[in-house]
Amino acid sequence: MVSFLSKVLFTAVAVLIATYILNGVHVNSTSTAIIVAAVLGLLNTFVKPVLIILTIPFTILTLGLFLLVINVLIIKWTSELVPGFQVNGWWPALWFSIIVSLVSSFIEGLVRGNEQ
Repeated sequence: MVSFLSKVLFTAVAVLIATYILNGVHVNSTSTAIIVAAVLGLLNTFVKPVLIILTIPFTILTLGLFLLVINVLIIKWTSELVPGFQVNGWWPALWFSIIVSLVSSFIEGLVRGNEQ
């Protein structure tokens, strides 16, 4: 449970950084960013694997690039589920997913590196 909560906090910080960098993404507050991070975590845990399995032929044909489409769909779905979180278009959603992934991995690496 602590691991999930720390991951949500790392992702929330990444969400706030990504919204600061990107023009097409808006988060109303820090608490909204935490909710966005939690919803993203749940969707990535339960929905994304199903989508990946269902789209294996497309993923193979596109040499894995279809996984980016799945990431955009997860971000867009999150924007529909969480009030106060807006993503205006597919390109901002794509860049948002890339930035959140990179920043949260960087933060997690810093924190995990300090624990050892």
